[in-house]
Amino acid sequence: MGIRGLMSFVEDHSNEFFTDLKLRDTRIIIDGYALFHRLCFNSNLELQYGGDYDSFADVVQKFFESLFSCNICPYVVLDGGCDISDKKLTTLKDRAREKIQMAHSLSVGGGGYVCPLLIREVFIQVLIKLRVRFVQCFSEADRDIMTLANHWNCPVLSSDSDFCIFDLKTGFCPLNSFQWRNMNTIKGTKDYYIPTKCFSLDALCRYFSNMNKALLPLFAVLCGNDHINLPIMETFLSKVRLSFGAANSKGRRHHRVLGLLNWLSHFADPTEALNNVLKYLPQKDRENIKELLCCSMEEYQQSQVKLQDFFQCGTYVCLDALNLGLPEWILVALAKGQLSRFISDALVLRRTFLHTQVENMQQPNAHRIALPIRQIIYGLLLNVSPHLENMSWRALSAQPLAFSEVERINKNIKTSIVEAVELPKDPFNLSKLTELSLASRQLLLLETLKVKQTILDPVPTLLKLPIAVSCYWLQHTGAKAKLHHLQALLLGMLMGPLHAIINSPDTEGLRKDGAKMLYEEFQRMKEQTRPGARLDLDTAHIFCQWQCCLQMGMYLNQLLSSPLPEPDLTR
Repeated sequence: MGIRGLMSFVEDHSNEFFTDLKLRDTRIIIDGYALFHRLCFNSNLELQYGGDYDSFADVVQKFFESLFSCNICPYVVLDGGCDISDKKLTTLKDRAREKIQMAHSLSVGGGGYVCPLLIREVFIQVLIKLRVRFVQCFSEADRDIMTLANHWNCPVLSSDSDFCIFDLKTGFCPLNSFQWRNMNTIKGTKDYYIPTKCFSLDALCRYFSNMNKALLPLFAVLCGNDHINLPIMETFLSKVRLSFGAANSKGRRHHRVLGLLNWLSHFADPTEALNNVLKYLPQKDRENIKELLCCSMEEYQQSQVKLQDFFQCGTYVCLDALNLGLPEWILVALAKGQLSRFISDALVLRRTFLHTQVENMQQPNAHRIALPIRQIIYGLLLNVSPHLENMSWRALSAQPLAFSEVERINKNIKTSIVEAVELPKDPFNLSKLTELSLASRQLLLLETLKVKQTILDPVPTLLKLPIAVSCYWLQHTGAKAKLHHLQALLLGMLMGPLHAIINSPDTEGLRKDGAKMLYEEFQRMKEQTRPGARLDLDTAHIFCQWQCCLQMGMYLNQLLSSPLPEPDLTR
């Protein structure tokens, strides 16, 4: 994420650009995407088996308990769907390819970092359980985070180097210096604080000859960020003489950062600097490049979205979303995290990314099994009333019933075209879906999952959806599940109820002791898995397919306003 080489550069100059902070008694705005990745990859979780959600949930809980102990009030801001302009599509495809390579490495016993498929949903469930305030933005969250932090005069917690460019009043704390596991007490008191470092934009500008901080967005786009990566900028970089100054640079990755900042520090403002950049480019390209650079620099300006309104009175207003004329209930559900960003991408862009798991790369990707569920989701999203005012949305919904899916084929990515299932406009009109009776919504969900209501009647409430999904999975020709796979899944589903019994103050002794014994036996079995043991790829693939079914079953359930209760994924 962010600007290539910048984070490691500023961390190498920690003494110059960072101040030590004893964080307590404050609000803090947290980049949710950065946090759940950090906690997933830096907590010794078992990533090879595509889950370990209980251990992850425990880590997330401990993180927020540390904040509460220091009287730090967290507000978590999550990215939403892809930007309407699609300016990050190349970056997203590159990342999808990288994830496939990492998943392959993990599948053959190597290293790598791949988030389990439902990690974001697990993270949101823990936030809800702990009553941590959070919002899911309509698209990328960085500008909204910066605007809220400045409005409330509080720091930002992230690992995204873009926050070294934003003009933050109270600074930016990088996650890798945020020592939440090592709380200390203020001398002579019982008050806890978290030791951390805080980045200072003013200190960076002072270091580079008191440069104008308004030049930093231009630096970001020249250096290359997630939104802009123009080959023609290499022409400029090769022609301009970038002086590296006296600073000691560690390796080539910092040369560009150092050189560009030194070069830009000679200009009074962005206009003067931009005109100098254009001088090095062919005349015919200048106007286009100028427009592109200016447009990208806008990404570092204040956002129009006022997240404080959402956190204080529940209203989320985003002009980009409003201009699309989407149904009001969809916008509310997206902001509250009650609908996934997968739904947002499908609705706005008619394109979705299917994330690769640690699976058998020789087989068709595990998401193929859940295609019929996705086709129903797409069908519901296409059922838009013709009277919606917005022309661009109407034009989109009048196109053929096709969606693009970016998916794994062998060890690369491919965009596949998928037809939506055509559903009757009445009763399944997207604008009025929430008004549909519970019986009708439940019927569509169960018919899609190929299960009868009578099968689910004796099943405990929170397990109805996972059991319905398992029925679908077992009936699908693409799944090669055997009886022992199903037995393992059902035993796994017991972990949640057992955990609830053990931790309930109302449970009587004998029942509690029995549950504890069984729970500890399961934990022992889990720990007996030999670290570094070669993965049984076919078994892993079968369970990856089940997770894909559960993911899409959940998304369909959410879109239908949860006719079945959402399962506790954390156990």
